[in-house]
Amino acid sequence: MNARSFLLLAFLVISLASCASSRPFKPESKKSPPASHDLKIESLLKSDLNTVTEIHQQESFDHLRTLMEKLYRRNPREWKKSGQSSVESAIYRAFDSGQDWRFPELNGKRGVECFNLAFQENYQGDRVLAFTAGMATMIMASYNNKAEFYVLDDIDPQKLYNSARNIEIAVWKLSNTRDSQGTLFLLSNENDGANRNLSFEREFGKLIAQQDTIARIIAEKTNRSIVRVIQSVATAVFLPI
Repeated sequence: MNARSFLLLAFLVISLASCASSRPFKPESKKSPPASHDLKIESLLKSDLNTVTEIHQQESFDHLRTLMEKLYRRNPREWKKSGQSSVESAIYRAFDSGQDWRFPELNGKRGVECFNLAFQENYQGDRVLAFTAGMATMIMASYNNKAEFYVLDDIDPQKLYNSARNIEIAVWKLSNTRDSQGTLFLLSNENDGANRNLSFEREFGKLIAQQDTIARIIAEKTNRSIVRVIQSVATAVFLPI
């Protein structure tokens, strides 16, 4: 090795040592946890479509929660059937208790079966809970029973579209199905001239629009088509999810 090469090697060694000494040593076991604003690994596995899907699902359940409260206000006898102390506790039990809509009074039923239960004359349970559970479990089924979505998740826009049509049918049943005495099973809108309250109709409209909108977004983003169904709600049958 000549003198020039030796001096160059010595310079590189000194430089590397200087760089190493300038960084404080941090043992692996004492690393600080990442700050809350740090990029989460989950975000790397989500597309924009995944985020939009989650937002639409959350909005749908916000509307559903509002509808359940309104139904309880109009039908106070129903939340009392579940042994709850207030409307608030009944709503908490439904949405926040972590029971996944599996309540004893629903007899293990989900989706459309819950709707049928709500309008069954001999049913002694909470009809508002049954009706809302039908909505909630049907909507979740249209999202493949998931609440978080990642790039490999495949959501079928047809299921979302079908759920919107089923909500329309359920709303018609809510407004028109009566018992053997001619009394509505559940009160919702009022439109008798003296009292006009169409807030239920507006809220249901928002819920239907949420499902239709996300169905269209996913269909366009994934280049899939939706088979549209035209039927009278009075004679319509629930569509498969």
